[in-house]
Amino acid sequence: MDIQTLKQDIRFEAIQRDMTISFASTWGLFSPREIDSGSDLLLKYLEIQANERILDLGCGYGALGITLAKEATQGHVLMVDKDFVAVDYARKNIALNKLLNAESLLSNGLAQIPSDKKFTTVVSNVPAKVGKEMLSIFLYDIQQHLEPGGQLVVVTINGLRDYMKRMFTETFGNYEKVKQGRDYTISRAIKESTK
Repeated sequence: MDIQTLKQDIRFEAIQRDMTISFASTWGLFSPREIDSGSDLLLKYLEIQANERILDLGCGYGALGITLAKEATQGHVLMVDKDFVAVDYARKNIALNKLLNAESLLSNGLAQIPSDKKFTTVVSNVPAKVGKEMLSIFLYDIQQHLEPGGQLVVVTINGLRDYMKRMFTETFGNYEKVKQGRDYTISRAIKESTK
């Protein structure tokens, strides 16, 4: 394969949640040729409403966020990533799928999101190498940005399952294992309403 061919966008379609979705990607991004099995598992078991305000943290080219924006037609999806190439491709995929209810923003975690912006659902395919310190920051910031009753739903490798359970319980006061697959676990926490 010649270099010019390698430099071209990778294009593929995926069927998610009974919808056909088009993606552009490139080498260097996570799972550039297909939606990875962790994201696929999360999308199979995530429950959302049509009017959700969703944050996709660490969006990559938008595998989760684009799919959810196509479903939450009366809602809005904000996709953030610290990698400018990922944000660029998430924006390309917003345009490719003609979505008017999605945007992508360069941000290290939630650092660039205004403090008054609230979400009803936060999703993330948490990288195994994120580090405990950064994960603690993510969870604290997510808790601050979730509406009361809002949900955080993440997919992690099974090796992080017990750690996520402990961190969710510490931060949110609750934890639910939604689904455990062969390699990945879907974990969920709810921001409890303040009394």
